[in-house]
Amino acid sequence: MFKKTRIGNICYYISDVAKTEAFYRDTLGLDVTNMGDDGSGNDWLLAKTEGGLELIFFKQESKPGNSPIIVFDLVDGGIDTAIASLAEKGATIVTPVSHAPGGWSAEFADPDGHVMSMYQSEEAPRKTSTG
Repeated sequence: MFKKTRIGNICYYISDVAKTEAFYRDTLGLDVTNMGDDGSGNDWLLAKTEGGLELIFFKQESKPGNSPIIVFDLVDGGIDTAIASLAEKGATIVTPVSHAPGGWSAEFADPDGHVMSMYQSEEAPRKTSTG
């Protein structure tokens, strides 16, 4: 299932958008874009790296175990089918498929409780055939 995916994003939960933006822009030298309000009343940040990996920063309580989150990018879509397949195989679904900025996401945990995520853009089909 994951052979044709790539890690597209690493998501961090942060306490201060302005401080995080300044650090990643001024200290690390990354191109950081403030993406504005995601509907929750908070700005969020996007920092692109040379290899195409994006760092995403959301203002939310950060505690050990919930940040960072590796995000698998489902370029061809099928997030509903992929999450259903993970559930059938016994994976713990932490957050069911739900709307995310520019698309859909869902979170699941490995046997040790490490949370990972899947994301697909709004343009990709949410379901794929299983046959």
